[in-house]
Amino acid sequence: CLFLTFRSSVPRHGCRSLSSILSGPAWVGLPAEPKQFLSAPHKIVCSAVLLLTKMLLCFRRGLMWKLRRIFMWLFGVYIAIPFLIKLCPSIQAKLVFLNFVRVPYFIDLKKPQDQGLNHTYNFYLQPEEGINIGVWHTVPSQLWKEAQGKNQEWYERTLQSAHPVMLYLHGNAGTRGGDHRVQLYKVLSSLGYHVVTFDYRGWGDSEGSPSERGMTADAHFLYQWVKQKIAKKPLYIWGHSLGTGVATNLVRHLCDRGTPPDALILESPFTNIREEAKSHPFSMVYRYLPGFDWFFLDAITANDIQFASDENVNHISCPLLILHAEDDTVVPFHLGKKLYNMAAQSKSLNGHKVQFVPFPVTLGYRHKFIYRSPELPQILR
Repeated sequence: CLFLTFRSSVPRHGCRSLSSILSGPAWVGLPAEPKQFLSAPHKIVCSAVLLLTKMLLCFRRGLMWKLRRIFMWLFGVYIAIPFLIKLCPSIQAKLVFLNFVRVPYFIDLKKPQDQGLNHTYNFYLQPEEGINIGVWHTVPSQLWKEAQGKNQEWYERTLQSAHPVMLYLHGNAGTRGGDHRVQLYKVLSSLGYHVVTFDYRGWGDSEGSPSERGMTADAHFLYQWVKQKIAKKPLYIWGHSLGTGVATNLVRHLCDRGTPPDALILESPFTNIREEAKSHPFSMVYRYLPGFDWFFLDAITANDIQFASDENVNHISCPLLILHAEDDTVVPFHLGKKLYNMAAQSKSLNGHKVQFVPFPVTLGYRHKFIYRSPELPQILR
């Protein structure tokens, strides 16, 4: 009763002192002379309860006001971001490439042995004047002991051995030293492959600024460099995530020139960058916003970023293998399946093996752990 009486009498603009509570209208509803009916200890207890109640009400009102301010601030940021990206399309390009996200941090890319790659050599090549890109060459594990302490010349000579070569094109964010990438190099090396990988311009310790055109040019340069070293020995191209877009760009160019690779492997691929951006988890909060395409997707196109694998498969003429985990949340499974269906109907791939290998949700491979599959050696045969 005291609480209800007090709450009805509290002014909305602030808290009152203990003395004002004892003498003021907070006692409305009680006898006119409360001191005649309550002993001193009782009055103190009641006053304390009333004061505590008032403090709680004031705190609640203050908390609600703060929450309201936070909500309005977040709503303002939510509305501002689409306009900011539309006015500065280069921001969207950075979000596509994420080359500024260097994970893991504080690793020395000049020392691949620090990542457990004791049979890997780091060196640099120059695809264009003024641009040096960092490259790793991992030899087959059978050559591990012999590789200790060897120089670049020895590593290049090993490319003339009978072992096949895998050119690996990584995805966005991180560097060639990313953990899941290193683990795949080890798997491929144990299967008898040379693994040649690199950081595109603007990634890792490579110079320059990222662009789809530049990434494809770097991949083409590395492919030609390896091809000159190995002559007619098998050379395969493996692309992962955003690297699948680079891979299909490269292979389309090679096939158009009549020099296709021995096979193309796409891990977690998408159809084109617009569909991938619309399906990416980061776009979830804006996906159903009116004008989403105009604000976000057109900003990607304005940066000349397409990665149109769905168009490229109509120009590819070599064996194609697609690997995709059903629980991939970064590049949804349905995009990889859709690309496979397009490739299966491509006239240019007619007569070539086109295979799609799904990995069930129960395996938990998600976006970047397909290298853990014990079936991978059999799949690659």
